[in-house]
Amino acid sequence: MDQEDISPLQHFVVAKRTICAVFDQLLEFVTECSQFVEETYKNDDLQRVAVEDQCLQIQLYSKKLATIKEVLARRHMKVAFFGRTSNGKSTVINAMLRERVLPSGIGHTTNCFLSVEGTDGEQAYLMTEDSDERKSIKTVNQLAHALHMDHSLDSGCLVRVFWPKTKCALLRDDLVLMDSPGTDVNSELDSWIDKFCLDADVFVLVANSESTIMNTEKHFFHKVNERISKPNIFILNNRWDASVSEPEYMEDVRRQHMNRSVAFLVEELKVVDLAQAPDRIFFVSAKEVLSSRMHRAQGMPETGGALAEGFQERLREFQSFERTFEEFISQSAVKTKFEQHTLRAWQITESVKAIMDAINIASAEKKVLSLEEREALMDRLEFVRNQLNFLSEDIKDKIRAFADKVSAQVSSALVEEISGLSLLVDDFCADFSPSPSALALYKSKLLVYVEERMVRNLATRCSSSITGSVLSSQGDIMDSIRPLLPPAARGQLHQHVSSRKFNMTYDLNLATLCADFQEDIEFQFSLGLTALVNRFLGPVRAKQALMILDQNFKVCYCFQATGPSAPQTQEELAMSVATGLVSLTSRASMGMLVIGGMVWRAVGWRIILLSVSLYGLLYLYEKFTWTNSSREKALKQQFVDYATQRMQAISHITSNNCGQQVQQEMVAVFARMCQQVDKSEMELETEIRQLSAKIQRLESVQRHSKTLRHKATDLESQLEAFSVQYLQVDEH
Repeated sequence: MDQEDISPLQHFVVAKRTICAVFDQLLEFVTECSQFVEETYKNDDLQRVAVEDQCLQIQLYSKKLATIKEVLARRHMKVAFFGRTSNGKSTVINAMLRERVLPSGIGHTTNCFLSVEGTDGEQAYLMTEDSDERKSIKTVNQLAHALHMDHSLDSGCLVRVFWPKTKCALLRDDLVLMDSPGTDVNSELDSWIDKFCLDADVFVLVANSESTIMNTEKHFFHKVNERISKPNIFILNNRWDASVSEPEYMEDVRRQHMNRSVAFLVEELKVVDLAQAPDRIFFVSAKEVLSSRMHRAQGMPETGGALAEGFQERLREFQSFERTFEEFISQSAVKTKFEQHTLRAWQITESVKAIMDAINIASAEKKVLSLEEREALMDRLEFVRNQLNFLSEDIKDKIRAFADKVSAQVSSALVEEISGLSLLVDDFCADFSPSPSALALYKSKLLVYVEERMVRNLATRCSSSITGSVLSSQGDIMDSIRPLLPPAARGQLHQHVSSRKFNMTYDLNLATLCADFQEDIEFQFSLGLTALVNRFLGPVRAKQALMILDQNFKVCYCFQATGPSAPQTQEELAMSVATGLVSLTSRASMGMLVIGGMVWRAVGWRIILLSVSLYGLLYLYEKFTWTNSSREKALKQQFVDYATQRMQAISHITSNNCGQQVQQEMVAVFARMCQQVDKSEMELETEIRQLSAKIQRLESVQRHSKTLRHKATDLESQLEAFSVQYLQVDEH
């Protein structure tokens, strides 16, 4: 609806509706901003993006806007009528209402303040300050008429009269008319002004045309002027119909009243300039207007009844007052009721915009820092991964080389220990007996003794240097891994190595290795065939040769035993003797006799007998000297030969086992180091994810703050439009 299509009072109503709608949006906007700032402030990831002062400030704005909204909802245009007793204040209001609503008459009639405002209902009622009870409008005379006053009400009380809007067009547009007791009957002017006048938009001084503006009236308005900057004052010179009785003085009296009224407004109160003052002064007869309008409402002619000459001119003057009053109060009320609130809303909007800008800038700065930090962490993560891959291959090669070195060192030491095995076995002392059970116990003790001594010797030769090399290599690994860890974890890296102490174990396992060792401690003649063959051919070939010889001998003996009998010669007799000796000695001795028989023919039997005798004596000597000590010595030698052969065969396995131990230890240490690096990588990945989430939240804060700022700009545009349309009124 265009402004020119609405009544002057509707201008205020539309303005009120417009500004209330703007404040509804503004309160909703500030509430949203308050929630946003509070959530941002309480978010631990968004520290210092929003601060506590901003939260408190916006919360305060929200409370202020809620209060202003309530005030605006109660705002109305208020006209306060003042003047001396019986000047016709109530009659003027009744004339404007077109019905006798307020008590009026001669003498002191209005005892307290009376406000008249519209109600949407069809029934009029009134309410007092001390009660919410709705009372009948008929009781207004008992409550407010000085002649019928209720002594519970004094001049400082207020009776609110609610008149149906359908009966009065003025009351449809949030207009409140305030009637007052006479300014000359009570001295409580200051309290009146503070209680009833500070929110008044227009003051109407109802003066008596039959006299002039009195000092009591001037004194009151001087008081008003002290509290309100340039109050809007109209002066109604009422009872102007009395001038008809003296027509020759009418113009002079009118001029006199006009000059005094202009002087009062311009020179004394200084509320208007000289050119505008006459437009604020009117000469009327409220009683005539009320009577005319009541007649018209009853269907009677307006001029009916005893109306003085010149009524139409006075009626037009009253109507001019009403039109001027409506235009002026509407514009004045809009400015007085809404201007300060509009200005305050503008300030709040600007302040909220500044807060949104500050949050936007802070979140942008935080976002830049977070992006830089995330980029650095991603570069760090990529470096750690690439470096770890490179170090893994390099360290694995070094571990293999170190393990091979240890294996070679242990192999060399083991060869030396095997070469000195005979000395080690010779040092062994234990009870020896050729019985099977005693031999088994002796051999088990021998195995334990040899293994313990060899392990101890190997440890003396190798463990110290190997352990030192292992620690040194572990230190090199730590030095390689340390740059890949965060500073906090670098100082604790040694704990993951020192928590375990490396000890080399030398597992010779002689009990299993020599489990099939079988000693041969039976007596064997040193010149026997077996010994000689063993000596010249070696154990393996000697065994084969003896088997062949034994088979040939059995064939020959059987042939002689079953062949035809023939006379025995000396050679045959010698062979028989030799055969007998074989049965007494051994197969080895028999072999020697066979050989001796072959020589029989060449040297003769005496020499052979002598040789056989010496051979027998030597045999008997060796037989009697074959004691337990000889048996123990033979067993030890056999064990040395057997163990040496077996240990030489598996020496590479033992040395490789030691190398494997070192390799496993180094790999385990490197794995623990890699676990720390993996943990560091996981921490980096977690930090990167957290930063990414933080960046998203910061971007969300930025978007939200920009959106809220745009809303603030839109609200400012609405406030600007309201100000242009309703507050920036051209002065004419």
